[in-house]
Amino acid sequence: MKQAIWINSVIALLAAASVHAAEGEFKKDCTMGLAMKQHIATDCSVNWVGEDGKTYCFGNEAAKTEFLKDVPGNMGKAQIFWEQGKAH
Repeated sequence: MKQAIWINSVIALLAAASVHAAEGEFKKDCTMGLAMKQHIATDCSVNWVGEDGKTYCFGNEAAKTEFLKDVPGNMGKAQIFWEQGKAH
């Protein structure tokens, strides 16, 4: 009985983590796309968790790889473009 409760708890934690990952930052826009001043919708299946603990979505693995080459620079560009879009 205790093992069944433990297994159900693990399943619940994994499901909660999956929901969080599917949400991501920037309303599922590709983070690298934002750094390039483009809104590219994603399903957030390709993602990365930053040092801030937030999940960032990417349109594909190539976009994620490119983003990771300069995280601070690309994150700054993405954040600026995101904030500019919110003002309109």
